[in-house]
Amino acid sequence: MLRIESSAVPAAGSSMLAFRSGASALVVCLALVYVLWGSTYLAIRIAIDGLPPLMLSGIRNLTAGVLLFTWMRLRGAPWPTLRQWRNGGVIGFMMISLGNGFVCLAEKSVPTGLAALVVATAPMFAIVFGSLFGSRPRPLEWIGVVLGFAGVALLDLDHRAAASPGAIALLVVASAAWSFATVLQPRLDLPRGGASASVQMLGGGTCVMAMALLHGDRLPAEVPARSWLALAYLVVFGSIVAFSAFVYVINHSRPALATSYAYVNPVVAVALGVAFAGEHVTWPLAAAMLVILAAVALVVLAHARRR
Repeated sequence: MLRIESSAVPAAGSSMLAFRSGASALVVCLALVYVLWGSTYLAIRIAIDGLPPLMLSGIRNLTAGVLLFTWMRLRGAPWPTLRQWRNGGVIGFMMISLGNGFVCLAEKSVPTGLAALVVATAPMFAIVFGSLFGSRPRPLEWIGVVLGFAGVALLDLDHRAAASPGAIALLVVASAAWSFATVLQPRLDLPRGGASASVQMLGGGTCVMAMALLHGDRLPAEVPARSWLALAYLVVFGSIVAFSAFVYVINHSRPALATSYAYVNPVVAVALGVAFAGEHVTWPLAAAMLVILAAVALVVLAHARRR
């Protein structure tokens, strides 16, 4: 787990490595989100070979939520209020149930890198939703969003995307729900630091598990060992470490920067998919990655200028 100490996040609501400087903590948390979440697309692909997608998301987030919540309580974090539990459930439903659950469903039909690139629409949605709440994007942010959208549009030329319109639609809904929750979260009463992440994972994990049961998902009698190992990786690194870091980023940066992970995750996902899952890089996929990397550079530059 990640421990961050700053004026905005007290030690009781933080997680394991301490960073005194807010700027340094933001950089470290962004790096964790960029790399770890990029690797989760491959881990999801491995896990759903033996586990139903929605049930995978439910088990992952409930387990991570229980572990993180227990750790926060042992560290002295106060018990969340009823309002904080409610707010955490709302954010968790959008981020975990719709965001993560729909990605797991979509990866049954599309490659990991393609899924990550579609999720790269997150900053576009975040800036639009942010403007509705009074956050005025800078011109460079709008340019970055348009450029990022152009990169995603290139994926229409990839035959794998054209063959799976339902999966692409799930990914777009997941991205929009996650982005709206990203913008809304700092405006709600939630616990501090890691305690906030645990409440969201518990609420979202409960909802997505209910969705799995309604969908008819059942735990198979035999699950390959590699699927269990992938699930363990998702629990520890994808949820406890990376999600805690993401909660910190949300509360210490603008929406466009907070969702800029969506521009970097695809590069990590594509590289790992090629190396370990036998996936192929088509020219639309390669072109989209180049455009998207240029977009994230503009978003980060706009954030730096504003600060």
